[in-house]
Amino acid sequence: MFSGPRWQALAAQGAQLQRPLWASTGTKDARFPDTLYVDSLIGPHTVNTVPPATLSAFLDHGTVAPTLEQNLAEAYAQLACIAEHGIDLDAITHRLQAEGVASFAKSFETLMASIAAKCAQLV
Repeated sequence: MFSGPRWQALAAQGAQLQRPLWASTGTKDARFPDTLYVDSLIGPHTVNTVPPATLSAFLDHGTVAPTLEQNLAEAYAQLACIAEHGIDLDAITHRLQAEGVASFAKSFETLMASIAAKCAQLV
């Protein structure tokens, strides 16, 4: 999608790459390394909103390497296995995306209401 003549024409007019955003990359399960998701999601044109504790851990003992595209054959095999077990990853992804957008919208609305209330107090 982000290569070839069509993309080059768009880029020449100022189009920019869409970058995946990795969020909530702190490890929630103590059985896993505290830098698991940061170590595993390093790749070109990505953004990671690393929580402060995870950033400290990564600076202390994280792995700086382009890991996102490693072991792709294994990843594709795992995705195929998920589908073989009847799990509809597309449906799950759409649901999580809708829930995430709703959550961010709610937070934004709360922020805007708070700003409006503060403005009213100041006036």
